[in-house]
Amino acid sequence: MALNRAQLSNTPRWVIKIGSSLVTNNGRGLNFQAIHDWSEQIAALREAGKEIVLVSSGAIAEGVARLGWQKRPQALHELQAAAAVGQMGLVQAYESYLQRHRIHSAQVLLTREDLANRSRYLNARTTLRTLLSLRAVPVVNENDTVATDEICFGDNDTLAALVTNLVEAQLLIILTDQAGLFEHDPRRHPDARLIDTAQAADPALESFAGPSAGDIGRGGMITKLYAARRASRSGAATLIACGREAEALLKFGRSESLGTLLLPSDEPLAARKQWIANQLQVSGMFKLDAGAARVLRECGSSLLPVGVTDVQGAFARGDMVACLDAENREIARGLVNYKAEEARRIAGKPSGEIKSVLGYVAEPELIHRDNLVLI
Repeated sequence: MALNRAQLSNTPRWVIKIGSSLVTNNGRGLNFQAIHDWSEQIAALREAGKEIVLVSSGAIAEGVARLGWQKRPQALHELQAAAAVGQMGLVQAYESYLQRHRIHSAQVLLTREDLANRSRYLNARTTLRTLLSLRAVPVVNENDTVATDEICFGDNDTLAALVTNLVEAQLLIILTDQAGLFEHDPRRHPDARLIDTAQAADPALESFAGPSAGDIGRGGMITKLYAARRASRSGAATLIACGREAEALLKFGRSESLGTLLLPSDEPLAARKQWIANQLQVSGMFKLDAGAARVLRECGSSLLPVGVTDVQGAFARGDMVACLDAENREIARGLVNYKAEEARRIAGKPSGEIKSVLGYVAEPELIHRDNLVLI
């Protein structure tokens, strides 16, 4: 059963994501007063018994300012250089202010590749949990200095949701420059109604979410909605709130009304299935007939070759493959038991014919239900 605001305010482990517009001076270097204020609130939450993981933007903006550039560059290598310079200032700021409360901060830089590899995923989880047990505040950011377009998260909203799953936090707080999710864009409709509470999986919410208003951050409201859905896979609720409101974190801690609360609607996935569901890139695709799609949706069964009508991509055994219905909607994804060439040869055939086609049987399923997650 989903928790309400008062119950969520008392949960022990929070992931807090602070956007670029809140920690920078309009994209020109860090806003140290704002970081001081966030640090004061985090210290107060820690004193109240909370474990806090912080996902903070701002490194590239700080690097651009330190390097004396007039605007954010476009070239990847220049963005990486700015991130490398800016990370020093960002972490130094949090460390300086948190140390006033005798709280250690810890820099944790991640790429999508770190969380796609099962062993590295488990190592990251262990490290973060150890830091929390040592009463440190992990300051997490994307490792922009090495990430390429192929291995980057794309925005810190997505990263924050994945970290929420990783540490099994009960609450993800996404602080932005908007008061929350509105039924219409409040920039065009001043009388738009703020959504107080909703289910993260409600498809109607997508029509309310729009792109980012500026060029400082990479995510808009739609990325925050998708992040809330990812966070819900581990049973976490998501609060989207305005970070410009005084003591926003403390107000939620006191159960005051604030922002939009998006609640998980399903039972949390097991840890391994969370990892599968959170892979941001797939290596191939199976197109399913109506019967196979229905069985997957309704029963969560394994995917058998007989239900596959088309195979696309170049993948190896153990790679992540998406499953699409006849309308090309992704309904599931999982770890495949056969490489692409073999999958094409057995697609549409009963499992009993696999040996006669391939000469051997690795598994009777293309994807076993233990390695399959509904989307």
